[in-house]
Amino acid sequence: TISQGEIVSIVGASGAGKSTLLHILGTLDKPDTGFVELQGKPISQLTGNELATFRNRNLGFVFQFHNLFPEFSALENVCIPAWLGKKPEREVIEKATELLGLLGLQDRLHNKPSQISGGEAQRVAVARALINNPAIVFADEPSGNLDSKNAEELHQLFFTLRQQLGQTFVIVTHNEVLADMADRKIEMKDGKIFSVK
Repeated sequence: TISQGEIVSIVGASGAGKSTLLHILGTLDKPDTGFVELQGKPISQLTGNELATFRNRNLGFVFQFHNLFPEFSALENVCIPAWLGKKPEREVIEKATELLGLLGLQDRLHNKPSQISGGEAQRVAVARALINNPAIVFADEPSGNLDSKNAEELHQLFFTLRQQLGQTFVIVTHNEVLADMADRKIEMKDGKIFSVK
């Protein structure tokens, strides 16, 4: 069980099953055995459309590569999940602008991904993950493609966001500093949870 507002890290060697566990928890993959319950809902009982709606409203995702759409501005990239959720355009733009400002990107709203740094692009991806005010943000090696300075800033950002917005973060990482900063650390070995600290 992961509590609201908790930051949990998942660590282990390459191939240990970290990303697979994250994808199962994030409803991107189905478990071979057992079940996942999020926000009091047994995920296996949701139909495809119900699951997509649940995911859009309750879960945010940040990956190692920002996966921003190159043809859209930072602001538009952040807005896309909310627009898919059929939220009012003005409300979405205001919220996206607020999030990008919170992440220090108020001067980059109209820049395309090719016009911003890697660290800035990853912060845009974090804002995109937060646009629908998800209860849980799943991050798979979010700093794996960043230099040490940007990685450290991103790690601090997760804790600041938890404090300001109350989100739960589940983070797969090879970064021991980030892993040790988390409230709990789950270690994976050979596809199984080896320890929880």
